[in-house]
Amino acid sequence: MSALDSSPLRNEVLAASRVLIALLFLIFGWEKLTNFSGTLQYMEQVGAPMPYLATLVAIVMEFFVGIAIVLGLYTRPLALLLALYTFGTAVIGHHYWTMTGMARFEGEINFYKNISIIGGLLALYVSGPGRYSIDARLAAARAGARR
Repeated sequence: MSALDSSPLRNEVLAASRVLIALLFLIFGWEKLTNFSGTLQYMEQVGAPMPYLATLVAIVMEFFVGIAIVLGLYTRPLALLLALYTFGTAVIGHHYWTMTGMARFEGEINFYKNISIIGGLLALYVSGPGRYSIDARLAAARAGARR
C-alpha cells in the first residue's frame, strides 16, 4: 500500500479527477448533442466511417458516458471504453501524419492530447472511482445485503 492509498485526500482527489477528465467530454458532447447537424457535417468532413452512426456514438460516449464518469457509475468499464473511443478519435480525427504545415502541427498536438487523456482514463480504470461515487454506494449496498 502506498502513502496515497491511505491518504485522507485520496477519495477527494479521485472525485476531482473524475470531474476534470470528464469535463472535456461533457463540453464537447453537449455541443455535439445540441448541434447534431453540424456534428454530422464534421464527421463527413473528417472522413469518419458511417458519419450518422459516428455522430450518435460520439454523443453517447462524450456526453452520457461523461456524466456517468462524473457520477462514478460503472467507472472502471466506462473509463476503459472511453479510452478506446479516445484512441479512435485520435486516429480518425487527428491524423497529423497525413497533414502538412500548420494543420500538421495542430493535428499532432491534438493527437497527443488524446493520448494523454487515455493515460488519465487508464489511471482511473486502475484506481477506481473512490468513495464519493455511485459505484461505492452500490458496492456498500451489495455488501450489506450479503450480511
